Amino acid sequence: MNLRLVLIFGLVAVIAMAWSAAFVIWRAAELGELVGPLEERHYPSLSVVAVGTGSGYENPERLGPATAVAWGNHIILVDVGRGVTEALRNALIPVNQPEMILLTNLLPLNTLGLDDLLYTGWLHDRDEPLRVIGPPGTAALVEGLLAAYSQGGEALGRALPLSSRGSAIEVQEVGDGYTEEIEGVTILAGELSGGELPALAWRFERGKRSVVISGTGWAPDALVEFARDTDLLVHEAVFVPPPEDIEAAGIIADPQRLIAEAALHTSIEKIGALATRARAKQLALVRMRPPPFYAFQIKAIVGQTYDGTILLPEDGEELTP
Repeated sequence: MNLRLVLIFGLVAVIAMAWSAAFVIWRAAELGELVGPLEERHYPSLSVVAVGTGSGYENPERLGPATAVAWGNHIILVDVGRGVTEALRNALIPVNQPEMILLTNLLPLNTLGLDDLLYTGWLHDRDEPLRVIGPPGTAALVEGLLAAYSQGGEALGRALPLSSRGSAIEVQEVGDGYTEEIEGVTILAGELSGGELPALAWRFERGKRSVVISGTGWAPDALVEFARDTDLLVHEAVFVPPPEDIEAAGIIADPQRLIAEAALHTSIEKIGALATRARAKQLALVRMRPPPFYAFQIKAIVGQTYDGTILLPEDGEELTP
């Protein structure tokens, strides 16, 4: 073998080793983004993060409903749907940083991630109880959850050096008119009656800025008054086609189920008028079913009755009130 071949083989070997090393470094960085520790987030102004924008139906691109309201080092979650810890990771929010959960109602889509957030956050060294505030029935939900996980949770606490306070929940049931202030931000609850179970909308005010988050369209008149002049209204918008349209398309579906779905949620045709009546400056649409394929289609429909800014955030997107 002559010297030229030796040099060629040597060069090829060096290139191969360099490519291998580069791949290892790239893979390590990728894994770090997926599972590595995240730095505590700090928000200089009142901010909203659309942590999870999906509905109660499975959708890997839009996880269950969860909206973060953040300022300074404070992060409060309104609702905790399916996959909430993965959604927090995607939003670059440490899973142990949210200090409080506010529930809009006790439909499963709003609470499926509560146990996930509690125990995964505990593994990430949460050392204070998680506060959970919601409508009547919230205490029974929390008590049942803690009872269901008591054996496994106690075993985990014995096996690992975890704070006993980090797996606890401080629960509080509230109604219309509840208010609390946390470092310059006032939190208010507004009752939305007339639905299948007790429901609340939540309003956050800091200086001249405000955000209102609602989980349902029950009691639209009450929501309009509660959300009056807000800078940002975060609300669901659902398109449930009429049974006759489904039948004409050749799709087999239970007409009564479609009618019931429509009654349970706020339709995409009505949300614009609601936001207009409330004089909301911006409208962020979440919990959409079906998920939006083209934003311009949704905006065209809602824009027929609403002249403000229409937002269709993706999971993890940060919004400015």
